[in-house]
Amino acid sequence: MLRLLASGCARGLGGGGGARGLAPGGRARPAAGLCDPGGSRSRQASDAPRNQPPSSEFVARSVGICSMMRLPVQASPEGLDAAFIGVPLDIGTSNRPGARFGPRRIREESVLLRPANPSTGALPFQSLMVADLGDVNVNLYNLQDSCRLIREAYQKIVAAGCIPLTLGGDHTITYPILQAMAEKHGPVGLVHVDAHMDTADTALGEKLYHGTPFRRCVDEGLLDCKRVVQIGIRGSSMTLDTYRYSRSQGFLVVLAEDCWMKSLVPLMGKVRQQMGVRPIYISFDIDGLDPAYAPGTGTPEIAGLTPSQALEIIRGCQGLNVVGCDLVEVSPPYDPSE
Repeated sequence: MLRLLASGCARGLGGGGGARGLAPGGRARPAAGLCDPGGSRSRQASDAPRNQPPSSEFVARSVGICSMMRLPVQASPEGLDAAFIGVPLDIGTSNRPGARFGPRRIREESVLLRPANPSTGALPFQSLMVADLGDVNVNLYNLQDSCRLIREAYQKIVAAGCIPLTLGGDHTITYPILQAMAEKHGPVGLVHVDAHMDTADTALGEKLYHGTPFRRCVDEGLLDCKRVVQIGIRGSSMTLDTYRYSRSQGFLVVLAEDCWMKSLVPLMGKVRQQMGVRPIYISFDIDGLDPAYAPGTGTPEIAGLTPSQALEIIRGCQGLNVVGCDLVEVSPPYDPSE
């Protein structure tokens, strides 16, 4: 999953090689999206050096600071085509906390990722300038304030023309990220992989927690609702019409049971047609996967997607105009294998 967030989507920017080049006057052309069907390429000149993950042939995996794929850490998104950002927030969880430790643990595990993907032909670091921007300094004592801090951080990242690749954090974080996205791109399409729809209205009288982000996004007009798909939905519910809200908004809701024992390649062909050429965002909740494969999450649900289906979903987004993505709800304390 992490390799494809970094390279499967990025291939749309740089899979064909070459440089974005310069606009008249010598200014770098702005990035249009990780998977811009218009063929956008890196803002770097074709012969300019780019950040590369160090090879384990020359640098031991245990050496170096704990950044994503051991890429350089920098404070500013300026000059970057894409960047990894951690949002270590879990005070919006309704069951087991621990996702605040997700970004750090994902970075630790990312030392096993290599810069080339032979299965897809992706070589993202040959054509993209990528770095790790560290973590958003969230307020663990105030969810509303944390959302403000996240929104403001992402406004700066998006304004710089940098595509954010987010490491969560509970699913609350997607709401302020999409606020920043919509400011630049207008309402965006959404590919949402999850066991839960996250479209509740309130819980315990609160309108903001990890079960409500997409309800708040609809309320604020942040989503192009006819271009929203939710994949992997399952589990028990308080009512029998639990899918009614999403479907009434125009979302395509794909239940996990409709994915059992199937390739999702045909589904993703339909999703690509639905999304078209306009900007989309990918939000991947790790509990979309069956807990047999990914137990490290706060709200596990049985009978979920398989890792191969997850890869089919992400690879199926190639060619779309992806302007950002996140991986959320990774809660390391509940994965005994680390």
